Amino acid sequence: MKNNAMLIRIVRMTFKPESVETFLEVFNSSKNKIRSFPGCKHLELQRDYHNPNVYATYSHWEDDQALENYRHSELFKGVWAQTKIHFDDKPIAFSHKVVEKL
Repeated sequence: MKNNAMLIRIVRMTFKPESVETFLEVFNSSKNKIRSFPGCKHLELQRDYHNPNVYATYSHWEDDQALENYRHSELFKGVWAQTKIHFDDKPIAFSHKVVEKL
């Protein structure tokens, strides 16, 4: 299946071990707002299989513009401000598109 428009965004974040619960509270209080943001089609929170203080958000966006609209929104600015203070390492972000789905 080819899909040239949908943007898949993965953001891997390493948290201070003592900050994980606080991050989860921030995520849980904002996840429905993020998921209902125009252009967001899917949202998951994943945890590293071996490292319990490493999480990743996995989201699908209609296109680049939808993600950019979110990244410049007051919602993102507020969530990011509450999240980044708990990092233990620099986050890593990837944007992908589906080339082939089996």
